[in-house]
Order: sequence, then C-alpha cells, then structure tokens
Amino acid sequence: MTEKQHITIKGVKDGLIFLLDDNCEFSTLLDELKYKLEKSHQQLLTGPIVHVQVKLGTRQVDEDDKERIKAAIRQQGNLLVQSVESEVKAEAKLEDGNNLKVVTGIVRSGQTLEHDGNLLLLGDVNPGGTVYCTGDIYVLGALRGLAHAGFKGQREAIIAASLLRPTQLRIDEVISRPPDEWMTGDALMEYAFLSDGVMKIDKMTQLQRLRKLPVVFRA
Repeated sequence: MTEKQHITIKGVKDGLIFLLDDNCEFSTLLDELKYKLEKSHQQLLTGPIVHVQVKLGTRQVDEDDKERIKAAIRQQGNLLVQSVESEVKAEAKLEDGNNLKVVTGIVRSGQTLEHDGNLLLLGDVNPGGTVYCTGDIYVLGALRGLAHAGFKGQREAIIAASLLRPTQLRIDEVISRPPDEWMTGDALMEYAFLSDGVMKIDKMTQLQRLRKLPVVFRA
C-alpha cells in the first residue's frame, strides 16, 4: 500500500491500541485493517493472547460495523478485542437564545463534557462520566454519572434524563442527597430542580409548571 495509511497500531502495557482514521470511507478503513493484520504486522500478532482496544476517533458506527471490525481482528487467533469506542462528537449547535448544544455519543468513565449554555446529549452518561453546563442538561438516554447544571450560578437550571440514575447531581452549589434517599422506583423521564434551595425530582410531564418558556428546537 502506497497511499495514505489510515490505521496506527500502538503497543501499550495492557496490549495493543488500534487508532482508526475517522475521516476516510469505512470500507477503505476495513480493507486496510484486514491488510495490516494479514501482511504488515505479523510480528506483533503471534504468541499468547493480546488484548486490543479499538479507537475510532469521532467516527460514529452502528453495531453491525463494530462487529465487522471485531470479526476482522478475530481472524488473528491471538487477538482479543476488549473495546471498540468512539469519542463524544458534537453534531450540531443550535443558537436560539438558549445557546443549546446538541451532542451525540457516550460520556464514559473518566470523560468530562462541558458547555456554556444548555446541553442536549443524545446518548448515555456512564458511571464515572461527568457533564458540566452553565444552563440546563437534557440527557436522551441513561444518566448514571455526575451532572452539574447551572455551575456558574444559575439556580433555575434543571437536569433531565430518560433514565435518571446518577451517582450525583448538582445545580448551582446545591448537591443532591445520596441517590437512595431521593430516587423514585422507575426513574424514567424525570428531572431535577431547585425549590427553596432544596433539590427535588419530578416527572418530565410536570416540567411545564417550572418552564413557562421551554427550550425550543429550531431548524
């Protein structure tokens, strides 16, 4: 292969990391992956089991494409794929007076997502993941990590999620009680807000009581 290389393989303490270019066509990427595994790196792929982490950059792939990547790597009998991960990627930023930012992806353990304004995350926040916003936080997915809304003094901020199971919530300087003291049974479609300086939880269907002028999505 004489053209640009789209895959870098690095050795680390725990095995190998495959860094995949996030700009080229997926088919090109897959062809090069197979080529490298078959021809270019045989010296790395012999011997005992080697653990592999695949980093896709900001490329977003579905489960079928992830399985294609795993299948190509599994052809080398001593390679064991531990993870195939994409970075959190900002897809759009909608300026509507609320400075709403739309992000898609997963905030994983050890990752932090920060925004000045309101944030809509299309994905999950895993335990150990953190989201900071000066405004509201809306998670269209499971919120299982830490979320801090209104962190520059906006006490009217809220934190809402399809599944509200956080390790901790913060609004302004108010920190939630331990989750087992305030979480409801199902935790579906709920939001946290401050009332007289105390954090409370309610169903999203009741948000109109607090938000007379809700966040509006505009094309």
